[in-house]
Amino acid sequence: MTTIKQILDTKGYVVWSIHPQESVFAAIQKMADKEVGALVVREGEALVGIISERDYARKVILKGRSSHETAVRDIMTPHLICVSLDQSLEECMTIVTERRIRHLPVLDSGRLVGIISIGDLVKTIIAEQQFIIEQLEHYISG
Repeated sequence: MTTIKQILDTKGYVVWSIHPQESVFAAIQKMADKEVGALVVREGEALVGIISERDYARKVILKGRSSHETAVRDIMTPHLICVSLDQSLEECMTIVTERRIRHLPVLDSGRLVGIISIGDLVKTIIAEQQFIIEQLEHYISG
């Protein structure tokens, strides 16, 4: 059973964040620079939300707002759904599927240590399936 810790050991533990008073433009620029689809929103060490490209598309672009004049706090998702290092890949896939979310902050003893995306989960599932296929092919071929 693959755990979130194993995924982060491979992916890395870097988490990009932004302050809620920053502009949405600054958030989108940071996402583009870091090649990520979401940022954790923090006030000091406190987690106060998450902002994603989806939030930008739905709450700024479609509503005709200005990304330079809109603050992150005005469009962020304030209720974070977090997971722990020991949770399984399957548990997290269930969470993202049922909750229709794409990013899960990872906590260890209440402290933010990483973030995983649905892409990270799918990539891991594909790698595991490929390994099983290769093992079965070797077994069949002798």
